[in-house]
Amino acid sequence: MDGILFLPAIALDIVGSSANIVFSFLAWRYARLLSRRQPDNFVWGYLYYVTFAIAAFAISRAVGHLVKQFLLIANLPDAWAAISSYSGAGNTLFMVSVAAVMIFYHKGVQAYEVLEHEAGKLKIANRNLGTAARELRDLNQTLEQKVEARTEELSRSERKFRHLFSASKDMVFFSDAGNRLVDMNDSGFEMLGYSREETAGLHLSQLFSDPGDVGMFSRMLARDGYIKDMNLVFARKDGTVITVLLSATALFGEGREMLGSEVIAKDLTRVKIMMEQLAASEKMASVGQMAAGVAHEINTPLGIILGYAQLMMDEFTQGSEPYQNLQVIERQTKASRKIVADLLKFSRMSVSTREEVNLNEILVDVVSVTEHCLALSHITLRFDLEQSLPVITGDPEKLRQVFVNLINNAHYAMQDMGGGELLMRTRFKEGSRPVVIEISDTGHGIPEKDHARIFDPFFTTKPVGKGTGLGLSVSYGIVHEHGGLIEIESPVGGTGSGTVPGTLFRIRFPLRGKIGKEEQAEGTRPLLENNGGNNG
Repeated sequence: MDGILFLPAIALDIVGSSANIVFSFLAWRYARLLSRRQPDNFVWGYLYYVTFAIAAFAISRAVGHLVKQFLLIANLPDAWAAISSYSGAGNTLFMVSVAAVMIFYHKGVQAYEVLEHEAGKLKIANRNLGTAARELRDLNQTLEQKVEARTEELSRSERKFRHLFSASKDMVFFSDAGNRLVDMNDSGFEMLGYSREETAGLHLSQLFSDPGDVGMFSRMLARDGYIKDMNLVFARKDGTVITVLLSATALFGEGREMLGSEVIAKDLTRVKIMMEQLAASEKMASVGQMAAGVAHEINTPLGIILGYAQLMMDEFTQGSEPYQNLQVIERQTKASRKIVADLLKFSRMSVSTREEVNLNEILVDVVSVTEHCLALSHITLRFDLEQSLPVITGDPEKLRQVFVNLINNAHYAMQDMGGGELLMRTRFKEGSRPVVIEISDTGHGIPEKDHARIFDPFFTTKPVGKGTGLGLSVSYGIVHEHGGLIEIESPVGGTGSGTVPGTLFRIRFPLRGKIGKEEQAEGTRPLLENNGGNNG
């Protein structure tokens, strides 16, 4: 009866123990599958060991219950009594293992969190490293292109400033801390007459006409760091000088020590000459006005003296002493009146006619009158006339006077040398306005000290009684009245190695109006270049 009462409990114990075994193995198997799928996942690994320990404990306990029930059913209580202690010990052992796994779970989770945090940092670092690697790869791929682009940009910049340096019409040069030339552009070499090899290491004291200017140059750079618009005189290789307007900037190192300077110098020689010409023109205009007044004041009493002298000559017989004295008075009065007439011509007070003039014909006419005297002085005439020379508008008589004055000056310059050659040349370039006439001789030329005064009234290099000093002044006035320019070279060819002795007068007449700046710049030096000549 008692066995029948306990039968449901026994069956339930057997079924529950069997289910416990089955479900424990299923849980262990599922945890095992998860841990294999994600072997790096700490939770799945932990659950794997927990389910294993629980499954072992469940098997131990369920097997003990099943063995007990089956032994009791078989009425073998002694056998169960003999093995029950072992079953309990196994249950205790597996329970302890489950407890151990559960006890160390918290520490395991902390360790996992730490590992996860470190793994997160490693992931971030790995991600950043990957990004940097990609950027480095991209940079490496485009570095060559970027270098080429930067190199091309620097090359363009260098070419731009090198072109500015080399193409500048002003002198540009660099000097070191010892005031020695380091580099100079082609315009500088042209202005100074040096070659590039000759200027290597050239000291500025050899460049500045006054060596004392080098000290002033260095002091101003050291004090201010720059120089602006400093007027200096540079010495060329051939010994001539040029006036320049200099600007400079000091080059300093990181410690503010001066490394050198960069300098730009503009040639003001032509400007200086133009200013002198302007001053000379103003002076001559003033002198012309004064001369006109003086000429008119003197002309009247001279006419009266000449008239009375001629009347008195009728009262005396020819050859008598009074008659000869009156002839002297007449002759000197006429000479004075000629000087007055020259003064009037210089002041341009006389009336001019205007008609079409062929300059070749005027030159031939003038030479035909003077060639006998030239031949007596053993002077050879040579013509180089442009056959297609166009006509100009002017006063033929005044132009004849200009050419007579120039030929007379050339005659005087060569007669003391036993002869020479007189060249008459006309030139005209198609498409330009000026007609050019050149008259050159092989005479002694004019000293440099007299160059600046050659067109001044009453200035002459001839001895007393040989000239009045008005020939070139009158010629200048006539040329200027015709809107032209007159310039002089002495010696002929400038100051270079291709010069020859003598003097050259170059006159430029416009086809219409006056010669402008374009015509002044065409091929020759400016008006009144002050290179010499012989004033009549």
